[in-house]
Amino acid sequence: MISAGIVTVSYIAATILFILALGGLSNQETARRGNWYGIVGMAIALLATIFGVVTQHYAILLVALLIGGSVGILLARRVQMTQMPELVAILHSLVGLAAVAVGFANFMDPTVHFEGVELTIHDIETYLGILIGAVTFSGSVIAFGKLSGRIGGKPMLLPGRHWMNLGLLIAAIWFGREFVIQSAAGDGITPLIVMTVVALLFGIHMVMAIGGADMPVVVSMLNSYSGWAASATGFMLNNDLLIVTGALVGSSGAILSYIMCRAMNRKFLNVIAGGFGTGGGTVASSTEEQGEVVAIDANEAASMLAGAKQVMIIPGYGMAVAQAQHIVHELTTALRAKGINVRFGIHPVAGRMPGHMNVLLAEARVPYDIVFEMDEVNDDFPEVDVSIVIGANDIVNPSAQEEPDSPIAGMPVLECWKGNTTIVLKRSMATGYAGVQNPLFFKENTRMLFGDAKDSLDAVFKVL
Repeated sequence: MISAGIVTVSYIAATILFILALGGLSNQETARRGNWYGIVGMAIALLATIFGVVTQHYAILLVALLIGGSVGILLARRVQMTQMPELVAILHSLVGLAAVAVGFANFMDPTVHFEGVELTIHDIETYLGILIGAVTFSGSVIAFGKLSGRIGGKPMLLPGRHWMNLGLLIAAIWFGREFVIQSAAGDGITPLIVMTVVALLFGIHMVMAIGGADMPVVVSMLNSYSGWAASATGFMLNNDLLIVTGALVGSSGAILSYIMCRAMNRKFLNVIAGGFGTGGGTVASSTEEQGEVVAIDANEAASMLAGAKQVMIIPGYGMAVAQAQHIVHELTTALRAKGINVRFGIHPVAGRMPGHMNVLLAEARVPYDIVFEMDEVNDDFPEVDVSIVIGANDIVNPSAQEEPDSPIAGMPVLECWKGNTTIVLKRSMATGYAGVQNPLFFKENTRMLFGDAKDSLDAVFKVL
């Protein structure tokens, strides 16, 4: 056992490292360093807790650590970068489940004794921890299903869903009151169980009602929820580090959700109330009315790129599915060797989670200094000779600006159609995750290169 003073100092050091980790992760060049700050901080927190807070049952703790660590290592080795969104979602669910389990265990612990106001405060902390944890758990499981394709991306909009949500909220408040009253009398387990069921149903209904196009916001939102669940658990256990860490995760996730909503020109409450989007993968009925598409082959695409001076690459989820990030890097290297200025334009909600494209490009070792955010390059498209859209749809859709009645109206998009030529790589004419047809495909300066993105780009690279 180590002294309480050393535990306090260790917790302070871990907190500082967690803050440095968040700061490092905000920039591509420092992300690796930020990741290590987080790893070291968590290691310090674990060691301080094991040897300074835990007083018994070390065998059970060791078994739990071995199981959890083994699962984590296995997932890290097996999960592809393209599966990161669903991995993040399912890990959020584990945080919520842990908060629920700890809440019930703490409530039923016969050694915990509070009276009067202290008991009321402790009960409220317990109740909130379980409530937020249950919503996070069930919501994250549904998000995992949607992101992995096990559940369709189309929002499930039940009749009177807003009244249902209001009723569930009122029920949670009512059972919270009952729990506090009954707990003071030595009971309270029944309203706590009922509330947990209500919270689980609310989490399921909330995420089921959110469309596929809003899933990046859902991921960051659930990240925030998991943080607040951890923070509430920290209050319950009187653990300062858990409180601070949960608050850091909760607040950063909330800020990220706001940024995502702003990038999509959406209001956060509208997303929660029921987002837009379908499962995608369907050809819109208005395809014939839009006009004709001009298809090209790899030789023509290579010729266009070889004659360009400015090239903009716009990656989307299709690049992730095709695992084309490595051939994209090789193609970029080849073009830059010819003296062509190649840049990447990244939309804030490209892919299925915030930063998804940046992570894939970093994995392929694409130089950080040629990867730009949408706002940094959108005004440059008139000077761009060739834009390459790799498996993106909604983030380059002109209808966001041209059609006021479009489901994505007002959403900021990458205005690649303002350049000289746009080459769109797609498997088919299927719609994106929002289920909206894209007029970009039918514009005079757009060329369609159909097929698997990895195979298509490999063919273009060989011609170059």
